[in-house]
Parts: sequence; C-alpha cells; structure tokens
Amino acid sequence: MTYAPAAPAPPGMGQGLPEPVATRLRRPRWRDPRLLTGVVIVALSVALGSWAVSAASRTVPVFVADGALTPGEPLTADALRPVDVRLGAGTGRYLPADEPLPEDLVVLRVVDDGELVPLTALGADADVRSVAVPVASGLSDRIRAGAVVDLWFVPDAPVAPGAGAGKPEPTTLAQEVVIEQVDAEEGAIVVDGTVTLHVLVPTDALPTVLAALSDAGTVAVVPVGGGLR
Repeated sequence: MTYAPAAPAPPGMGQGLPEPVATRLRRPRWRDPRLLTGVVIVALSVALGSWAVSAASRTVPVFVADGALTPGEPLTADALRPVDVRLGAGTGRYLPADEPLPEDLVVLRVVDDGELVPLTALGADADVRSVAVPVASGLSDRIRAGAVVDLWFVPDAPVAPGAGAGKPEPTTLAQEVVIEQVDAEEGAIVVDGTVTLHVLVPTDALPTVLAALSDAGTVAVVPVGGGLR
C-alpha cells in the first residue's frame, strides 16, 4: 500500500490571521486610583483598630465612697478615695477624681462603702434631719449605717385598762428612712442592750417621730423587706 503525498495548500490559505500577542503585566503606579484606594482602606483599618484597643484599655480616676455615705451628709474628701477604672462612655456619670471637689455638696441617697459615687447621688441640700432614736432590744447586723428602715411606735399597755379597752396598736412613724450611724455598747448588735440609732428623718415626719420619742412606749425598727427587730 502506497500513500500519496499530501497536496500542497492552496496559495494564500492561512494567511491574513493575526498572530497572538503575549500580554505583559504592568507594574502598578503610585498614581493608580485603585492602589491609592487600597492603601487608604488599610491605613484606616489599622488606625481604627489601634483606637479601639486604646479606648478599651484607658482608665480614668473617679471617687468611691470610703465608708457608707448617707443622705444629708456633707461631701468631704475624707469620705472619698480615688480609684482608676475603665468606664468607657459612662465616665461622665461619676464624680471625677482628677478635678477639684465641688463645694457645698451633700449626699442625697445612700452610697455604699466602695461604690462609685454617682453624680445623681449628690446635690445642694437634702430635706432630712438626724434624730437619735434609742432602741432597747437586740439588733441584727442588718441594722448598720446606710440601711433603710421603717420606724414604728409601740405604745405601752395601760396599767388599769378600762372596760372594753383593747390592746394599743403599733403605728407607723416614718417609712424608708436611712440609718446614719449606730451607737451601741460592745456586743449590743447581736444581744439585748442599749442601742442608739441616728436616723435621717424627713422634715415632714419630724414632729411625729419626736412626739413618739417623748410618749410612753417604744420605737421599733423594721428593715425594709424584713420583720420587726
């Protein structure tokens, strides 16, 4: 078997097609808008991340109560101590320790020992008066400076009650008053003994409390949410 040689291609066939040209990569220039946009985005991301880390770790000095603060108490430097805390956006809510202490401020509500002093707990005046209330009964450790209590008066029973006379009923003297100070003999907090409570009484309840203290009977202290003590 013999093979005939291939016939030559007709003249002009295959001519006229463009030859492929190799694509060359060009180096990006600094004036390329896409390159500039990428650089700006990376720079902003780095700056934002650095700011977030710095803000999260930043501390500010504020005052905390060095002992319980009670309503009506003048605010002094001796009753405060500075601490460094991380508060973030809540910095403006508390008394700053890196500024002069404002003058003529009093405490408007109880601030517990070690609690940050909120600006809302301070003001120009508190309409309360401190009254010494003797309590001749044992008190638990719940009765302490800063505790909120109700005051009740228990009248003494009549020596010779008349016919049909009933037992005197206790009456409320003042509700939700704050104990400013507890004066007691050693051990009187947990056993029977003489205890004097300095209670901050609102001025509108002052006549009732003072009248009860001079009347025949006893004053009972009721912790808010608890029973008679």
